[in-house]
Amino acid sequence: MHILQPKHLKLTEKQAEELLKKFNVSKTQLPKIFADDPALPEGCVVGDIIGIERKDSETGELNMYYRVVV
Repeated sequence: MHILQPKHLKLTEKQAEELLKKFNVSKTQLPKIFADDPALPEGCVVGDIIGIERKDSETGELNMYYRVVV
């Protein structure tokens, strides 16, 4: 992983269920990320949900973005 690349984290099944309930969405409604994306952590398969941590350059606040592996 490159120093400028945001951290990509694979969510557990429990975390994924909580996320889907929190936002009242299904996996098909989440943005997509390809399974061959080099930023993905090891062991990701189609259907996994990935959390992407990005730091706001102005406030320093961490923001989470979510993608489903296709």
